[in-house]
Amino acid sequence: MKAQKVRFPATCRYTLTMPTKSKLKLKPVDTGKESLGQRLSRLRKERGLTQKQIAESTGLIQELVSNYELDKLRLTSDMVLRFSEVLNVSADELLRGSKTGPGPAKKQPSIKLVRRMEQIEALPLYEQRALLTTIDKFLAAAQDNR
Repeated sequence: MKAQKVRFPATCRYTLTMPTKSKLKLKPVDTGKESLGQRLSRLRKERGLTQKQIAESTGLIQELVSNYELDKLRLTSDMVLRFSEVLNVSADELLRGSKTGPGPAKKQPSIKLVRRMEQIEALPLYEQRALLTTIDKFLAAAQDNR
């Protein structure tokens, strides 16, 4: 079977050749010293989450989360949105490492701390007081050693 030549009408604006190089020189976007994978890992750890928890929340497996954090895989726009939602950050903060919006954002307590506070609140009142007294003494001693 012979290949047929395709003939376009004279009014056709399209050509069969594609440009090979862009003549535009784009400057690289400054994303800081931290790679996207490092930033993803840092944000996850700051929130006290494991790779497995992130994977379950985003519908992935833990190995893929690890590959994203090690910069072995590039994030798609869909994955940027999933990770930013789970980590409670803007897509811009995840991609650039910079926060946008009015004023500095309030730092959220880590998940580990929140879980411990919930466990303390479940204790009887006298045990809560004893534990908080111990914590206060520990913190005061640590402050004195600085």
